[in-house]
Amino acid sequence: MRVLVVGASGFLGGEVCRRAGSAGWSVVGTCHCGEITVAGVAARRLDVTDRSAVRALVAEVRPDAVVSTPYRYDDWTVTADGAAYVAVAAAEVGARLVHVSSDALHAGRPDPYADDDPPTPVNAYGAAKAAAETAVRAVDPGAALVRTSLILGEGSKQIQLSRDALAGRATLFTDHVRCPVDVTDLADAVLELVENAYAGPLNVAGPDAVSRAELGLLVAERFDLDAAGLTTTTSAAAGQAGPGEVRLDCTRAAGLLRTRLRGVRELLTPS
Repeated sequence: MRVLVVGASGFLGGEVCRRAGSAGWSVVGTCHCGEITVAGVAARRLDVTDRSAVRALVAEVRPDAVVSTPYRYDDWTVTADGAAYVAVAAAEVGARLVHVSSDALHAGRPDPYADDDPPTPVNAYGAAKAAAETAVRAVDPGAALVRTSLILGEGSKQIQLSRDALAGRATLFTDHVRCPVDVTDLADAVLELVENAYAGPLNVAGPDAVSRAELGLLVAERFDLDAAGLTTTTSAAAGQAGPGEVRLDCTRAAGLLRTRLRGVRELLTPS
């Protein structure tokens, strides 16, 4: 299997490369500004907003599959247009496409979101992720669209944010609820999807729904940190628009995939 990982210098993209390489796959990874540190990966520079460059690279590599992970929170062209360009290029060479999406395209509600629930974005980033999905599905109806949540693991931004809040250097929202997933579980799920024919959106996240503040408390317990200094607020008090409670129903993924998606409480229980 020859796989092209677009966004291989990112947290998830790097783990996908690592685990694909361990499985004996031939891996080409792209990056824009960062560096690819995974051994055995053929690294290539790529600006996903350059449509011609994307098409040229994919045509040169001719992968069996493309895993598309790049995004930039405040850049529509990277998150939405880049996803469309990757989809077009993958389709032109007949490659299987697994596009990584986000729970950020939902508005938030108390009830869990099913895999096929349509996007209801409430901020620019959510709208960009929704637009990316729309483009990918129009170009390649057979592509898998992985809707995931907060990604945890060694070196993750989410763990560091919790550490910062425990030290009084950041603030965690009590009203933002998500379903965190371990980066290794998510990478394994993505690689499973490379090898099957699943098409359309698929929720791939952990089974535990927690607020960002609750996540901070779990991090404090896991790393034996003082929880008394945890700084919290609400998104309304902070004046930040965005999804509130976003729970993903991952029943379909549990039945489809061999990979067990562990919950945050299992992941962060002190050993």
